Amino acid sequence: MSSRLAMGSVMLALIGGGVAGSWATMKTGHSVFGRTGSVAMFVSTANGATIGRQVSFLAGFVPVAKQVLPAVVNIASSKIVRSQDQGISSPFFSDPFFRQFFGNQFSQQFRVPREERENSLGSGVIISSDGYILTNNHVISGATDIKVSLSDKREFKGRLVGSDSETDVAVVKIDGKDLPVLAFGDSSREQVGDFALAVGNPFGIGETMTMGIISATGRGGLGIEDYEDFLQTDAAINPGNSGGALVNVRGELIGLNTAILSDGGGGNQGVGFAVPINMARAVMNQIMQHGRVIRGSMGVLIQPVTAALAQSFGLPGEPRGALVANVTPGSPAERAGIQRGDIILDLNGAAVSDSRDLSLKVSMMAPGTPVKLTVFRNGHEQDVSLTLAELPANQQKTSGATPEAAPGRWMGLSVEALTPEMAQQAGVPARTTGVVVTVVDPASAAAAADVRRGDIIQEVNHKPVTTVEQFRSMVQEAGSRPVLLLIDRGGDHVFVVVQGK
Repeated sequence: MSSRLAMGSVMLALIGGGVAGSWATMKTGHSVFGRTGSVAMFVSTANGATIGRQVSFLAGFVPVAKQVLPAVVNIASSKIVRSQDQGISSPFFSDPFFRQFFGNQFSQQFRVPREERENSLGSGVIISSDGYILTNNHVISGATDIKVSLSDKREFKGRLVGSDSETDVAVVKIDGKDLPVLAFGDSSREQVGDFALAVGNPFGIGETMTMGIISATGRGGLGIEDYEDFLQTDAAINPGNSGGALVNVRGELIGLNTAILSDGGGGNQGVGFAVPINMARAVMNQIMQHGRVIRGSMGVLIQPVTAALAQSFGLPGEPRGALVANVTPGSPAERAGIQRGDIILDLNGAAVSDSRDLSLKVSMMAPGTPVKLTVFRNGHEQDVSLTLAELPANQQKTSGATPEAAPGRWMGLSVEALTPEMAQQAGVPARTTGVVVTVVDPASAAAAADVRRGDIIQEVNHKPVTTVEQFRSMVQEAGSRPVLLLIDRGGDHVFVVVQGK
């Protein structure tokens, strides 16, 4: 699940954007068309090295602009939406005296559905000379018509090859030949402080290039997409830039401009986010091969390892890895012996920094890929091998971020025995055991740890709990020490640490 970023009046906004209020960003479904033709992958950077040597503060970025601008396109899309309209517009129905007695219900009987055309404006990047274009999913989502305009004023009708809403990447095809293209860069090599240039069509005014730096890498947990590993930049990005190019000083494509942090006005605030091209390219390749993205899955529900959780599980050093909150029956993880409470520290010899890192890495692997894990269990590390299965389309990859518990007293938490009727209401199997949280004092340590009404507490400090008396005894036994709870929340499991007195 994705967390949300709350920052006063600041909000995150996708930038597929509006022009004079007549354009609307779209976030609905899409149709996938079959693939035709082949794609030539352009990865050579010899020309990029030449361009890089030509860039200087005296010469500016003219060589980059000449290379990049022709390969960035404007994408205008439209779709039909149904809205409720006033079928009868008699002034009688709007008269205040009439409405005083009858309200709105009488006039609402005369409201009828009306179809309207909704338009969206964004950008895209040509990545093959025969007309394949990378853009954002939200630029073309649900579109019935796609029009692509090149820098030389040529216009083409575009068709959707495929898209992936979880990374906000889409591939569009136009019927063209010998089109200008951008070479792929390597987004993993970008560092904070590197120059970055954003190219697109902000507000529909025409091709625009802005300059900035890479402000951060690996940004996630923003609640924009399901899989987030954004490059952050202060290059000016505005509505209409969505799907446009983020390039380095060699003119290589390193990202697709996707979202901005806005104060509500929808304009640039110096905090923009781009899907890194390594991720976009991997998604693109899957779309080209299968028409959709097929992701690998271990069959585990994972969550971040906070300092409190690391201490509760006896993990030495800094908090790291991904905590297994649940193991899917019959999954590769279960067959390999992965257990709830394991902390996954390494994947194929590479350290797992957190649950998001593990989720991103596994999601980019194909089903059938063998992987080797290092897990921490009961104070020891051990190696586990398994083969990835395919991630079901409706499966969530995490149980949500677990905030660290705030210091405080254990109070304001009331529980009841779990009955079959309660289990049914909670959406869990009738055989589920535990106690149900019925009251959480907002000022309590339990509330600070994100314990919620309706949660089913199944374990206290790694010990199963089945009755209210057992639960109270375990809590009293813990005294002022932190208490580790295993919670079933609507069928998903999550570990929570509640601080003691």
